[in-house]
Amino acid sequence: MDAPVPAVDTRHLRNALGRFATGVTIVSCLDAEGRYVGLTANSFNALSLAPPLVLWSLRESSPSLGAFLAAPRFAVNVLAEAQVELSRRFASRREDKFDDGLWALGEHGAPLLAGCAAVFECEQVSQQVAGDHRLFIGRVLACTESPVPPLVFQGGHYHLLGEVL
Repeated sequence: MDAPVPAVDTRHLRNALGRFATGVTIVSCLDAEGRYVGLTANSFNALSLAPPLVLWSLRESSPSLGAFLAAPRFAVNVLAEAQVELSRRFASRREDKFDDGLWALGEHGAPLLAGCAAVFECEQVSQQVAGDHRLFIGRVLACTESPVPPLVFQGGHYHLLGEVL
């Protein structure tokens, strides 16, 4: 018989996870009425090169969950250092998030942000509940990149990398 696993203190776990530096993204899609939906996420990762798959996660309690569950396509916009204010804007509950930044509908049906370090246009291939989050896996249909420094998040703060060599 397996021994019970001791509980991990949530604050301690959050602090330990915060030691891992991540990029910062805005994940975007269209809702059922064709409106732009987006949020800041740093839970983005590469999953596979063949086939080309990426994953990201969203809290089950997020007000945007329904739109992403229903959206057949989404985009992951990897923010550049200069886009830190957009990150803050999309992390809020504002209604007018898309009033800042240069946004356009991509050819694969998701809102794309100009000036990003990278953009991944994806088709949703699966999603599943994992604890208090929903994991979304997308097949990359197209991607772009720019040689600009990405925005980094670590220890609860934004960090700048500086010049990319």
